Amino acid sequence: MINTMPPLSALRAFEATARLGSVTAAARELNVTHGAVSRQLRSLDEHFGVALFAKAGRGLELTDQGERLQRGVGEAFARLRDSCSRLKRDVEDAPFTLACPGSLLARWFIPRLDRLHHELPELKLHVFSSESELDPRSDDVSATLTFSAPPWPADMRVIELASEHICAVASPQLAARLDPEQPATLFAAKLLYTASRPQAWPQWASAHALDSARLDQALDEGQGFDHLYYLMEAAVAGLGVAIAPRLLVADDLRSGRLVAPWGFIETPARLCLWLPRHADHRRSVRLAEWLKRELDDTPLPR
Repeated sequence: MINTMPPLSALRAFEATARLGSVTAAARELNVTHGAVSRQLRSLDEHFGVALFAKAGRGLELTDQGERLQRGVGEAFARLRDSCSRLKRDVEDAPFTLACPGSLLARWFIPRLDRLHHELPELKLHVFSSESELDPRSDDVSATLTFSAPPWPADMRVIELASEHICAVASPQLAARLDPEQPATLFAAKLLYTASRPQAWPQWASAHALDSARLDQALDEGQGFDHLYYLMEAAVAGLGVAIAPRLLVADDLRSGRLVAPWGFIETPARLCLWLPRHADHRRSVRLAEWLKRELDDTPLPR
């Protein structure tokens, strides 16, 4: 079947000219030159083999054939504009759902949530949290904020926000009995950990050249917690040495509730914003930019 449809760009130029009554006005609306609109109109005349406009004084008027075309094209573009406007309005009015681990939400995000609402009111943010593994591909999620390590999947857009540093922390009373020059002295205390971050202690121990077998034994004899909040409270209470991301214990370190005797190590992980294909990328980018500013402004112990 022969394709009888002219280019959409030509029909768009025709519709704008017919509706506005002049090539100049159409060019201004379409943000193109007068000559570009004129060429599109000539291409339509050639396509149909008839003139669609006739000169009328200093302007243009539709010919009979042009009026026939305008009835269909005008209605079609009006419906397109209405559909686009309604979709844009629905997207902008819909809440932006951010999935986030509960520990990150409680210890870093919530203290900044009021400022985010004030600075990005159009985001209409709704936060969903879980300590179990989050699904960034869920249709109910606009974006996922989490620590993760590359490589990133090809079907997701991943915006890196900050590198991850982890540290072993203890109460000041317990830290006083540990040697900051000898990381192996931590084995004199109980090791505390969360099941959601099984790689943390091995990464830290490897960076300090500690014996992996001895670490495994210490973890077997240690204490696990479901949530990082409970882990940190156990460390504050002096129950043992905990492992955690620096970002999430920064306030405790500044206040002196916890001490990091052996400093911090960088891991392969990054704090990232994961965006599924169906995400509203315009709002996602604004959120990512805001998060980067907040992270840059977060004072971190060195």
